[in-house]
Amino acid sequence: MRAFDWNDLRFFLSVAQAGTVSQAARRLGVDHATVIRRVEALEHAMGVKLFERTPRGYYLTSNGERLLPSAEAMHEEARRIGREMLAANHGIGGIVRISTLEGFGNVFLARRLPKFAARYPNLHIELLTLQQIVALSRRESDIAITLQPPETGRFVREKLIDYTLFVYGSQDYLARCAPIESRDDLRDHVFCGYIDDLVFVRGLDYLDEVAKGLRAKLQSSSLHAQTEAAIEGYGLCVLPAFIAVRHPQLVPVVPDQVALTRSYWLVASADVAPSPRVQAIRQFIRAEVDANRHEFEWTPEQAARMTQDDSLAVG
Repeated sequence: MRAFDWNDLRFFLSVAQAGTVSQAARRLGVDHATVIRRVEALEHAMGVKLFERTPRGYYLTSNGERLLPSAEAMHEEARRIGREMLAANHGIGGIVRISTLEGFGNVFLARRLPKFAARYPNLHIELLTLQQIVALSRRESDIAITLQPPETGRFVREKLIDYTLFVYGSQDYLARCAPIESRDDLRDHVFCGYIDDLVFVRGLDYLDEVAKGLRAKLQSSSLHAQTEAAIEGYGLCVLPAFIAVRHPQLVPVVPDQVALTRSYWLVASADVAPSPRVQAIRQFIRAEVDANRHEFEWTPEQAARMTQDDSLAVG
C-alpha cells in the first residue's frame, strides 16, 4: 500500500455516510468530480476497492466496511483536536470527562456543575455516572471519583471525604412490618440492593457488613432504583445519608448499631492531571466538597435525632 492523503478519508467517509456522490459533494461543498477523484485516489493508494458503484449509489465493499470505523474515529479525533485548539485561544477549554459513582455524581455533583460550566464556557463537560471501574490509563475518563483508588500506576490520588451510610426504610414499611430494635432483627426483613455479580466496586458490597450472609431480594445496578423501591415501601435499603436525607419518607433504622463509612477519592492519570482543564475541575470538586462537608459526615446521634424529629412532626 502506498502512502495516502489523509484528507481523502474525509471524502470516503462522506460518500459512505451519504450513499451517493452528489449528496457527499453537497455536504463537503465541492463538485461531483472532486469527490470521485479523491475516492479513486484513496483506492489507488490502498490498492483495494472501497465501493461498489451502481446506478442507485455507492455501496461499501468488505474492504470499505473494514476501513469505515477507523475513518469515523479519525474524523471524531480531528473534530476534538479542533475544539481544543479553538478553546485554547479563549482560556481554559477542550473536553473534560468525569467518571463518578452514581450517588455522588447525580445527587451532589450534577447540580453544581452548571456553576463550573458558567465559569469555563469554552470547556465541554462529560459526566459519566457508572458503577464499574473506568480505565483512566486508557483515557476512558480524565478524572474519576471512586471508593478504591488504584494502588499502582502513574496516578494522582487525593481523598475527598468520608461519608456515612445507614439502613433506611419508609415510614409506611416500618409501620406495617415487624419492629426493628437491634441489628439481629434486620434478618427478618427484605432488602433492596445491588446485583451480587455486578458489584464491580468492592466498597458497594454493604449487606454482608449489616448482617453476615444477608442478600437483597430486589436487586438493581442503580442506586436510584434501590432508593425508589425503598421509598415505595418494598423493604429496607443501605443508603448514603446525604442521599436519604433528601427523602423525608425514609427513616434510618437502628443507626446506633449499623453505621457504615466509605470514602470518596479523586483520581487522575498523571499524564493529564497537570493540564489546565483537569486542574480546574479537580479544584472545583475539591472546593465544593470542602464547603459542604456537613452533607456527608453524619454521626449515628445525628441520624437518630433526625428520626425523632420526624416522628414528632408526623405525630
